[in-house]
Amino acid sequence: MKSRIVRPIRQNEQNQNKVTGRKRAYAGETQPMTPVNTKKRSVPSDTRLMRTAGLRSGYAGYKRSIEQRRRIVQTPYPSAERKKERQPRPKQGAVKRFLSGRASDTAGAEKYFDYDLLLVIVFLMCFGLVMLYSTSSYEADADFGNDLYYFTRQAIFGALGFVMMFIVSKIDYHLYGAFAVEIYIFAMIMMALVQTPLGRTFNGARRWIGLPGDMTLQPAEITKIAVILFISYELCRLGKKAYTTEGIIRVFVFGAVAAGGVLFLTDNLSTAVIVMAITCILIFVIHPKLKPFLVFLGVAAAVAAAGIAVLSVTAENSDNFRLQRIISWLNPEATADTGSYQVMQGLYAIGSGGFFGKGLGNSTQKLGVIPEAQNDMILVVICEELGVFGVFLILLLFGLLLYRLMFIAKNAPDLYGSLIATGIFAHIALQVILNIAVVTGMLPTTGITLPFISYGGTAIWFLMAEMGVALGISRRIRLEGE
Repeated sequence: MKSRIVRPIRQNEQNQNKVTGRKRAYAGETQPMTPVNTKKRSVPSDTRLMRTAGLRSGYAGYKRSIEQRRRIVQTPYPSAERKKERQPRPKQGAVKRFLSGRASDTAGAEKYFDYDLLLVIVFLMCFGLVMLYSTSSYEADADFGNDLYYFTRQAIFGALGFVMMFIVSKIDYHLYGAFAVEIYIFAMIMMALVQTPLGRTFNGARRWIGLPGDMTLQPAEITKIAVILFISYELCRLGKKAYTTEGIIRVFVFGAVAAGGVLFLTDNLSTAVIVMAITCILIFVIHPKLKPFLVFLGVAAAVAAAGIAVLSVTAENSDNFRLQRIISWLNPEATADTGSYQVMQGLYAIGSGGFFGKGLGNSTQKLGVIPEAQNDMILVVICEELGVFGVFLILLLFGLLLYRLMFIAKNAPDLYGSLIATGIFAHIALQVILNIAVVTGMLPTTGITLPFISYGGTAIWFLMAEMGVALGISRRIRLEGE
């Protein structure tokens, strides 16, 4: 018996019918046939059916949108074939193959994992724990009666961070691109929650959300990784339109909205600067021309210099604490007992350390002289105890970390992976440079911490999540001979 509902004829079937000489079916075959002698059934509610159909169609449309995003983030490099001819694929040594447990001739297996990056992360974390205990033991014992208070909490955060890193590294990073819009919106909502009763204030700054178990979450850390994922996706989606003025403005606005949220919702200027700088660096990396950025950089430097010169004259009696920080930075000796006290004491610690330092645990400035030394001022204690030589070793480790991130960005299998690795590179580099500049008096005092070394649970978790994303990208790198 012939079915009452016939599916529409596809275009390729029509072409085949023309070739074979088969007669075309009548037009009614493309539409559902009305059943004969059927009674009209009553429906419980037309509104309910419309609501159900709307939900189903909305979910189907959202699902199609996610699939389209996944195709976008798999965009290859521009001139990918020529790039393959110019640059050989990275080789993997026998030791790494042995550690990865994969034979060299296994077809289709993931044959690369950046153990160099993993080793640098382990060294930085272990070194950070040692220096954190040395820096914070005195204040922890005075405030909590337990010299291991900060060390224990940081060790737990670090262990959970390693678990998070390995879980994230197993996830296909294209999935983050598929949900980059939702992650961006989620970060903005989390920052807005700081202004609700869930927000917590410490040392006069309202930047945290209270969690059960006397724990807190800093939403600005979520925004950093959200901007990296979303701006990278937006640049892939725009394609060549990202080279135009309209495309640059569009991406710049998204970064400015995120930076504005960090500044006005969480009152965190330093993180807002980092978020905006990450956006600008990603635009710079993908744009083929250099001249517009040099012009923009020159104009920005001139405006900043003029603004600082004006503020140094007009804002001396201002009550704004940020302006007072600028005034203290311009004339630190005049405010050595007030605004520039922390920086001046840090410079004393750096100077007294010499080249090889006083020895581990022998710092005197950490004994209540430098407030909250385990946070953004931990580098000055390292200078005092280990000297310039110890700081050089730290910078060497960070240099190796950035080199591995650059390697991953250069050899990533597609444009999205390369942009994510570049964004993580920019985040780490900016935070290290700004922290060093602040503790040495080259920039006004801000709350920028030293990655992997300064105390902070939220910062460690999201840093390790970023490292997991980078390791996940490295898993997709194809080796020479595949």
